[in-house]
Amino acid sequence: MNRQLITLGGGCFWCLEAVYELVDGVTAVESGYANGHLEHPSYEQVCSGTTGHAEVVRVSFDADRISLPEVLEIFFNIHDSTTLNQQGNDIGPQYRSGIYLHDAAQEPVVREVVAQANAALRGRVVTEVLPLANYWRAEDEHQHYYTNHPNQGYCAFVVAPKVDKFRRTFKARVKR
Repeated sequence: MNRQLITLGGGCFWCLEAVYELVDGVTAVESGYANGHLEHPSYEQVCSGTTGHAEVVRVSFDADRISLPEVLEIFFNIHDSTTLNQQGNDIGPQYRSGIYLHDAAQEPVVREVVAQANAALRGRVVTEVLPLANYWRAEDEHQHYYTNHPNQGYCAFVVAPKVDKFRRTFKARVKR
């Protein structure tokens, strides 16, 4: 297996995690917090918007089965990369759009995909591209959240439509 990692922020981590857990070629997904200034932040601290962290998912994938550009194509299709510090009703810097690099070799690939998305969206992409820094795994109750709570209100009304969109748009990429 050609295992690679990329960390993505695109609003609430429950949404991204729910989708990437379904992607063929993705071997693991972990919800966490990245690129803030506080060590070991709690969910409540991150939600306050004062720690500088983004809610993120760390995606582990087999690059022999799915490429980084394909992982990012899904990312740009399941969140709004044109709203600064916001995804729908989730507002604050913790909900920013971001791609956090695990190594320097990822940067040209990521920048090319971001440029393509920006061209398609007429220059409105606000996704930040930075090296991953100060990453912390989210609390256990936030791991596999949608799987464990599909009928919870936020999951039913916000996460489920993103999962459904992924299933419709990327039929060939859904795990069997």
